[in-house]
Amino acid sequence: MRMNFLVVAALVGLAAILAPARAADHTKDTPAEVKKTVADGKAVLLDVREKDEWDDGHLKDAKLLPLSVLKGGARAEDVAKVAPKDKIVYCHCGSGVRCLKAADELKKLGYDVRPLKPGYKDLLEAGFEPAEKK
Repeated sequence: MRMNFLVVAALVGLAAILAPARAADHTKDTPAEVKKTVADGKAVLLDVREKDEWDDGHLKDAKLLPLSVLKGGARAEDVAKVAPKDKIVYCHCGSGVRCLKAADELKKLGYDVRPLKPGYKDLLEAGFEPAEKK
């Protein structure tokens, strides 16, 4: 019985070592810190939702760069047009999940990216302004 436990424990440990680590974690920066950093021009707010979600409503001053575009092999120079490399990139999505994947892609391109856990609606509730609908 003890031998089975040791084998299972070793396999679990090995699986943890071999499992791909997620490079990005949600930032600890508060919504107030994010708003101030963006307002001061030191950061960009990047919405990684899809275009149809963006069209349904997005945050004022946010830029759109869908995760599907990032994962589809977006060129570094095209990404830089939306998110300059000399700025912090705060990315958000609908629920805080896609922005982690987007952050992994942006980190590969050398960005200081800080994914936000609050989703779009949560950010509105935290005082971020919605963009005017056209």
